[in-house]
Amino acid sequence: MYFQILKLVLWPRKGGEPRVVPFERNVVNVISGGSKTGKSAVIPIIDYCLGSEHCAIPVGKIRQACNWFGVVVDTSDGEILFARREPGDVRRQGDFFVLQDTTISVPHTIADKSHSREEVKELLNRLSGLSNLRFEADPDVGYKARVGFRDLMAFVFQPQNIVANPDVLFFKADTTEHRERLKTILPYVLGAVTPRTLAARQELVQVQRQLKRLSADLRSIESTADRWAADGRSWLQQAIELGLARESRIPDSWPEILHQLRAIANVTHPSVAPTVRGAESTIRRIASLREEVRRLSSEATDHRQRLAEIHQLTESSNQFGGALELQRERLALSTWLRDRFEEQDTPFERRAADSALIERLCSALGSIELQVRTQPMVRNTLDKEEIERKAALGAALERLAGAKKELAVYERSTAEAKAAGDRLAFAERFLGKLEQAISQYDDADHTQPLRNEIAALSAREVALRYEIDDQSIRRKLDQALDEIERLTGRLVPDLDGEWKTSPVRLNIQELSVEVDREGRKHFLWEIGSGANWLAYHIAITVALQQFFARKPHHEVPGLLVYDQPSQVYFPKRASETDDDNSDDGGVDWRDEDIEAVRAVFALLGRVVTDAKAPLQVIVLDHADGEVWGDLPGVQLCDRWRDGEKLVPVAWLEED
Repeated sequence: MYFQILKLVLWPRKGGEPRVVPFERNVVNVISGGSKTGKSAVIPIIDYCLGSEHCAIPVGKIRQACNWFGVVVDTSDGEILFARREPGDVRRQGDFFVLQDTTISVPHTIADKSHSREEVKELLNRLSGLSNLRFEADPDVGYKARVGFRDLMAFVFQPQNIVANPDVLFFKADTTEHRERLKTILPYVLGAVTPRTLAARQELVQVQRQLKRLSADLRSIESTADRWAADGRSWLQQAIELGLARESRIPDSWPEILHQLRAIANVTHPSVAPTVRGAESTIRRIASLREEVRRLSSEATDHRQRLAEIHQLTESSNQFGGALELQRERLALSTWLRDRFEEQDTPFERRAADSALIERLCSALGSIELQVRTQPMVRNTLDKEEIERKAALGAALERLAGAKKELAVYERSTAEAKAAGDRLAFAERFLGKLEQAISQYDDADHTQPLRNEIAALSAREVALRYEIDDQSIRRKLDQALDEIERLTGRLVPDLDGEWKTSPVRLNIQELSVEVDREGRKHFLWEIGSGANWLAYHIAITVALQQFFARKPHHEVPGLLVYDQPSQVYFPKRASETDDDNSDDGGVDWRDEDIEAVRAVFALLGRVVTDAKAPLQVIVLDHADGEVWGDLPGVQLCDRWRDGEKLVPVAWLEED
């Protein structure tokens, strides 16, 4: 990515001309200065203006004196000014002022913001040409999000606390979040994972989701087919019972069941339903017989009741006759008395009262005699009536039995006819339901197109898995690391490292370098000496830039910023006595230290001079021209000594 810093700009809080620090393209820009002159604020200012989340510009005089910070960068789209408001008391400030033109003229003041931080990040992402695809589809995994321009700053900045750090090789890789993020993006940055790989991963997720959904649909349909098979076996059993099936065997598989059911549904079965006329005649006869049975039953009941009454009258007549016989026997004495009374000769003996009494008795006896003589006639009448009633009852019962017998025959035949009719109706309903069910199954059976779609997606899944094959990515990554190892091997001998010929390899998992020494690999933190740490930091960062430069349109900016690489050689006593007004001209440099630091500048100058793509290096260091002077590709950018600092002294003076 063509991305070079042309100017570092500070706008004073009190107003006035902005402070502009110019840089040259494709050279090693050296800002030489003493301690507390603002050198270590340069990387935080650049990082802040390029969209960092937090402001790492040191609090104190710089932030008190400045209102806005800015950088003018040269890109493939022209020059762009990225200015950002000093955050003040807040930890995050998203006010940006962005100016883009062929040539940027630094504005005297900035009135207000023009962009947000997100807009600036999006602009930088677009300039870098990074893919907008995530490493993983799961949005919950933050460090698997799309690679952004901000992630590439790990390969650009080497601040003072990193440039010779044995434990941390890359910018901001001292936190777990950034370490995991860096491990994720390194395969992409090194070309092992390409935008096509990311697109294939995204497509694979979508294909797998679609496959999962379609497979679930297919399983649901197949489950429905199982239920259909169970129902089909039940239908076949009923068809056999109804005599509709030609075969008595019920198959197990759904296709065979469906075949038999289709055969049953397609056969025309003869109707055995009784005729309407015949049914009506039977019904009328049954109704007539039921009426006759009712009438005969009533007639028989009347005869039974009359017989009961006759029987009761007979009983009463017999009792009455018995009572008359008893009275007649008792009154029979009256006739004897009358005879005895008439035989008396004297009137004295035949008194009139006695004669009247005897006459009344004889008259009563006559009346009883008459009744006794008529009682047999009544009995005979009752007996005759009883005989006639019994005969009539017997005839009625006989006709009733006949009618009931005939009615029973008709009712039995009618029940059999009804049962047959019901069975036929059931069979017809069964066939109707069967035809409807088969039609519904035919309409619902979309398994074959579904199976075809699943097969196509499965084939696509295999192809996508091949594209994102981990072994293939690992192989490409090893090839990239091999190339970086060769590049590093050409750089280390020119630096002040102890093991100049030992292979140095970048370890992505540990985010460190491995130095192969006598058959054993040593991580950076296992190697002593600040000179070694500095040598491997310089070598690996430069080698990475050389590797990126070999790839056309690589996304990483061709920019390296080192802060005080000479600190491992700088005399301790000089650092302790440095102050704002000190001048390092009196520092007692040892010859070997000067040579070691000069070797660093010489290597950087040679790299930018021989670079196959635009590469800009900025070095912020105590070392002055006596160390790096006259080196090809290395030039002084600014000198912050003798009261000259990043922030003009006048900005700090009280009004």
